[in-house]
Amino acid sequence: MEIGVPKEIKDLEFRVGLSPTSVRACSDKGHTVFVETNAGAGAGFADEDYIEAGAKIVSKPADVWNRQLIVKVKEPLPAEYPLIEKEQLLFTYLHLAADRTLTEHLINSGVQAIAYETVELPDRKLPLLTPMSIIAGRLAVQFGARFLERQQGGRGVLLGGVPGVRPGKVVILGGGIVGTEAARIAVGMGARVQILDVNVDRLAYLETLFGSRVEYLYSSPLQIEAVVPDADLLIGAVLVLGKRAPVLLSRKFVAKMQPGSVIVDVAVDQGGCVETLRVTSHTNPTYVEEGVVHYGVPNMPGAVPWTATQALNNSTLPYVLQLANNGIKALEMNPSLAKGLNVQNHRLVHPAVREVFPDLAD
Repeated sequence: MEIGVPKEIKDLEFRVGLSPTSVRACSDKGHTVFVETNAGAGAGFADEDYIEAGAKIVSKPADVWNRQLIVKVKEPLPAEYPLIEKEQLLFTYLHLAADRTLTEHLINSGVQAIAYETVELPDRKLPLLTPMSIIAGRLAVQFGARFLERQQGGRGVLLGGVPGVRPGKVVILGGGIVGTEAARIAVGMGARVQILDVNVDRLAYLETLFGSRVEYLYSSPLQIEAVVPDADLLIGAVLVLGKRAPVLLSRKFVAKMQPGSVIVDVAVDQGGCVETLRVTSHTNPTYVEEGVVHYGVPNMPGAVPWTATQALNNSTLPYVLQLANNGIKALEMNPSLAKGLNVQNHRLVHPAVREVFPDLAD
């Protein structure tokens, strides 16, 4: 099969769909991989590395996109819409619940679109979302600490504090992978950490990880209202598979936060769980609303592309090979991969996304 690997065009997105190691694995199976020139440069992979791995380097996006299988990292942007072809296999993150325009175009194009984030194992784990969730969770605290600096518009709080001065307070909404990894870094920095979740069993599990270093709270509107006003850093870490993230923090609660406090909403690519949150970019990552610094970059792991590309490929490569070896029949052979199918034959097929856009479901 011919596999296309485009260069990502999202703002300062330096990850790449296939690393040279993954290209070698595909080439060894008899597949031909076409990589757009400099697609991996930002992640530390030169065109020469891809050539050595067996890839063909092409200079024009159109020469990458006219292949049977397209492997990307982020969702297609409007400039790429005309390049999408009917019956082509598209394998990438899509997050359609937050993007009606993209959803409509994929339906109209006739492409077979498989989303990394909805590939689901029998135990309900999300194997292709997990590696980026780990990175995003860790980066959320790293970025939050930076934007708490006064020169960045923050309160001037050191999360770890110093002897004689209290540490900063980190409130994490959601105890899944993102929330767990955010707590890991925040605890390591010496911050005071609170995690809120509606799953008591998950909170109990988190206690086995962090013990008394974290406060575990059942999430409710009243509890959120109680803990948010004195948070120095609030991290949105809510996930509802295939659907838009629920809004847990309204504008009136944001207005109660201290001036210069910071919100990092990792759920932004699913619409965000904070009412005042809007999408930003690595070029312009923050804005101030109600006196609070908001960070809403949807491709956070793109800041560490060398690490993120390899972590993603470790998880995606087996599925890429299944698609390359078997085409669309791979979905019949692998039920977990089949759950990643979002759009096929001009139809929106993923149940959760159909609930978000019922008028597009027919």
